[in-house]
Amino acid sequence: MAATVPGRGSVGSSRRDPDHAPVDRTEHRRGPGWRSYLRALGPGVVTGASDDDPSGIATYAQAGAKFRFGFLWTAFLTFPLMAAVQEMCDRTALATGKGLGELTVKRFAKTWHVVVGVLLVALVVANALNIAADLVAIGSGMNLLHLGPTALWALIAGMSITGLVTAGSFAVVARVFKVLCMALLAYIGVLLLTHVPWGSVASHTVVPHVTRNTDYTALLVAVLGTTISPYLFFWQSAHRLEELREEPEGGDHPVALRDRDVDDARDKERASRVDVFSGMAFSNLVMFAIIVATAVTIGAHGQKDIGSAAEAARALEPVAGSFATALFALGFIGSGMLAVPVLAGSGAAGLAGLLGKEWGFSRSIRKAPVFYGLVAAGTMGGTALSVLHVNPIHLLVLVALINGLAAAPFLLIVLRIAGDPDVMGEHRNGRLAATLGWVTFALMSAAAIALVVTGGS
Repeated sequence: MAATVPGRGSVGSSRRDPDHAPVDRTEHRRGPGWRSYLRALGPGVVTGASDDDPSGIATYAQAGAKFRFGFLWTAFLTFPLMAAVQEMCDRTALATGKGLGELTVKRFAKTWHVVVGVLLVALVVANALNIAADLVAIGSGMNLLHLGPTALWALIAGMSITGLVTAGSFAVVARVFKVLCMALLAYIGVLLLTHVPWGSVASHTVVPHVTRNTDYTALLVAVLGTTISPYLFFWQSAHRLEELREEPEGGDHPVALRDRDVDDARDKERASRVDVFSGMAFSNLVMFAIIVATAVTIGAHGQKDIGSAAEAARALEPVAGSFATALFALGFIGSGMLAVPVLAGSGAAGLAGLLGKEWGFSRSIRKAPVFYGLVAAGTMGGTALSVLHVNPIHLLVLVALINGLAAAPFLLIVLRIAGDPDVMGEHRNGRLAATLGWVTFALMSAAAIALVVTGGS
């Protein structure tokens, strides 16, 4: 006999409205075709694009400029690992209608709540520092385009983003996010402007070419850390729940998979999985394009240390022209504008959920004051740091240290939640998802150890 959920009907039965009349969801089911594919794209693509923020772009540019094609294999490696982890985070939201913060309270003992709370506070701080670095990058990009001073544009960007996420509706915020994702296509354009030896690219992508020295190891840790970042786990879950709230039957109680009819649950899970996999593929394609483009331009003229996305853009001009520099700048300006609210919202959603408070951009400030307070602290704190001329490189070193040490514990929490049949029911991890998840956990644990050994440099 199917289990029941108070006020929801039996698990596996049709979702019912408050008068218990069956809701016909046939019109929401999506058939095959490219229009259906485009409609499915949302939280997964936004998460993937936000992973390629200016600090990540600088890391990938450094990899291409210093080691040419030596890091291309990492794009090939991280795609299945990123996809598996983000699909798990996405599925926890779909299956339960709750965020990772709430699920931590449900799944773990109170001692773990304190541990996760400390980690989330550290994540909020790290995200604020990352926001500062990204705002400086936005300002630097506008300065490269000869549109004004860096500090002014960092301030304008910080204030504008804070206003958007605190005053705008989630529907507006979501549309802005999707538009900003398009900015990363600029890096495909930069790649098309350069001459690429595709044979060498292919061999380096499939076969790892590892350089045995400290610089390579430190950069490898940085690449893994910026690609599989803990804030992405919380954002994927939170954004999916925001999407569920926007459904006609959503609202305060998003309709979980267990409360949908069988066909609708299957269609929703399939569409969400396509979204996540597409987002992670897009993220890794951008990473791949940046490494190749900087390798055949900056790297071809001798090893060069790249300290920021703006430095990479400037270094492109003598060898690839001013148009390539402008495209590169437009890419990290757009990605920075996307990453700032994602960074602020991810930690805020996780911590507010852990504390049992309302959260989400679909909520008003009156209903979710703790969430918006944390978001404002992140965006405005980052804005303040950006205009105080704090060295963004120093900020990112600290961010890398915090994220590097926090990634493995957060991954452990996700794996325990996603693999728990009492929490997830029939939607718990299968063998492939569990295997890829634990491999990622082992890899990020090794990266954390390497980070400590190398002193975060």
